[in-house]
Amino acid sequence: MVAAKPVRYTAAVEDVQPGEAETVQALNDAFDTILETTARDYGHAVRSVHAKAHAILEGRMAIAGDLPPELAQGLFARPGEHKVYMRISTNAGDILPDAVSLPRGLAMKVLDVEGARLPGAAGTTQDFILVNGPVFQTRTADQFHGNLKLLAKTTDRMEGTKKVMSSVLRGVNTALTAVGVESPKLQALGGAPNVDPLGETYYSVTPFRYGDHIAKFSIVPVAPALLARKDSIIDASGRPDAIRETVRSEMAGIGGVWEMRVQLCRDLERQPVEDPTVAWDEDEAPFQTVATITVPPQDSWDADRVRAVDEQMRFSIWTGLMAHQPLGNINRARRDTYRHSAQFRARVNGCPMHEPGARSGA
Repeated sequence: MVAAKPVRYTAAVEDVQPGEAETVQALNDAFDTILETTARDYGHAVRSVHAKAHAILEGRMAIAGDLPPELAQGLFARPGEHKVYMRISTNAGDILPDAVSLPRGLAMKVLDVEGARLPGAAGTTQDFILVNGPVFQTRTADQFHGNLKLLAKTTDRMEGTKKVMSSVLRGVNTALTAVGVESPKLQALGGAPNVDPLGETYYSVTPFRYGDHIAKFSIVPVAPALLARKDSIIDASGRPDAIRETVRSEMAGIGGVWEMRVQLCRDLERQPVEDPTVAWDEDEAPFQTVATITVPPQDSWDADRVRAVDEQMRFSIWTGLMAHQPLGNINRARRDTYRHSAQFRARVNGCPMHEPGARSGA
């Protein structure tokens, strides 16, 4: 099957709806419930989503030198190498024991990126935020707000109940998966398989501008040591930080290699911009490799790196180039909510957020 030509980006691909500003304010109010509760309980502010990190990795991204024009866009327009930081996490806004199994997240910060910046994007970095599933749980930010209000009420509460429910939901999710049914909502509530994050493929879920085109991103493990961990289940019984301990043990002895891949939109009807609950069919819109990420063996919970990255940096899809502008309702809502969360952390912890630069040695 010959793939259609990629769709050209224009501002018209987005459909901004009335009331989006009100939804953002409602989301910030719900996030405040989470942020204030966890800050009070921990004596320290944490992220409103993906609060618990399992690993902080440092590596290099090598951009391919033979990309066709449709892929040689934005950050990937020229071959070269960039230092990267990668943060592996799970998606709750409270610090839960790992027996409550949730989707994995991977945030990556690419350093020393040249080009016109998005409004308000400080520094010279490009951030990518991905999860280990190809679709989002709701179509719109307003629908997500409905889910968030319920979750906010349980923040840092009913830990024992969450463990029991997670076990039950994992069983239900396994049964559904066996008959070919995927349930992102069920996984977000604690029914995700408790997999080793090093073996997972991660997806941006939402679309972005890709220079002249529109794309989604994925980060895919390719090193044999990572592929051997695909679908590997971590036993978290009696081990609240089992994922962190497992990854730390593994990364001490292995190197990680991932491919950064791009899925260009080729049909706005079949690969919609405004509905992240729709997976873009890979037969119609194949993922193509644009860069390789290499992480040498290291201490994935090094105290200095954890302090510098986990505590003093923020990750936001709106930190980066105009050429990779986030697109769609969910992404538009993430702009101010991510900033709101980071400002809360900076204020409560008395530590402003920093954008690093490899050339300055940071």
